[in-house]
Amino acid sequence: MSTDPIALAQGVLAGDRRSVARAITLIESTRADHREAAERLLHEILPQAGRSIRIGITGVPGAGKSTFIEAFGLHVVEQGHKLAVLAVDPSSPRSGGSILGDKTRMEDLSRDIRAFIRPSPSGCTLGGVARRTREAMLVCEAAGFDVVVVETVGVGQSETAVADMVDMFLLLLVPGGGDELQGIKKGIVELADAIIVNKADGDLAVAAKRAARDYTNALHLLTPASAAWTVPVLTCSALERGGIAEVWTAIGGYRQTMAAIGRFDERRAEQAHAWMWNEINETLLQTLKDDSSVATQLPALEREVTAGRMAPGAAARRLIKAFRHGN
Repeated sequence: MSTDPIALAQGVLAGDRRSVARAITLIESTRADHREAAERLLHEILPQAGRSIRIGITGVPGAGKSTFIEAFGLHVVEQGHKLAVLAVDPSSPRSGGSILGDKTRMEDLSRDIRAFIRPSPSGCTLGGVARRTREAMLVCEAAGFDVVVVETVGVGQSETAVADMVDMFLLLLVPGGGDELQGIKKGIVELADAIIVNKADGDLAVAAKRAARDYTNALHLLTPASAAWTVPVLTCSALERGGIAEVWTAIGGYRQTMAAIGRFDERRAEQAHAWMWNEINETLLQTLKDDSSVATQLPALEREVTAGRMAPGAAARRLIKAFRHGN
């Protein structure tokens, strides 16, 4: 793989899809020399990034996220936009690679020249959101993709990590699951900027409308994230592409509303600040693990902790002391 950051940056800025793919591969690499090249690449393209609407999508298992994203994506590109989908796959515990194969799950969209789909392994990062997804978004934006979708693995407490990197967070649900409200964690519902009940077709059409009413009533009991925005509960059929236009309209309305009160840019600034500190935490932890003084003591201390002969806090302080003295 070519790691010349200047050449890659030029290709990305020219909208070359192969350059975009290679740039994201470079960004996802954990090699030290690749990380340096990736930082130079990002420095070159950063002035042209940040001009998209970033949309996060999560949902319960079986909600049809991939089918929804394909239907949504086809609608978006038909409106004259360029769409990038960063689909974060569960990682194989053996190889660490993606195991779902998003391009096979979005066959029509993957063939459209106006769309770019990139599956990335989630690794061990909290929330199933790959650590470098944020940087991959910048690459896609610099390449001219003005709508960026981040699909996460599924609903769970840690999946809220996606809300810290996007402009709008969509929660995809399905009807007919009994007491739907019991199956969704309150914290995720509170983070949602829009709730979409999918599979509103056939025998489930009536159940979808009923579920939408239930969620709308439940939202009245929660404190809204912004007084300027009332979280809509929409129904759609990704299979029949019904209601997709209304979802896109809601996204446009959200962006316009947040921009009008200055919250759109303010939220991005807050995310960039949090992003920096997340990088500091990740880098410091990796630096600690790679330190020779720490590596020497770590196995013995881990055995002491697991055997119950030493408190975890005492072991942690000893490792940090070893790190400081070694540097």
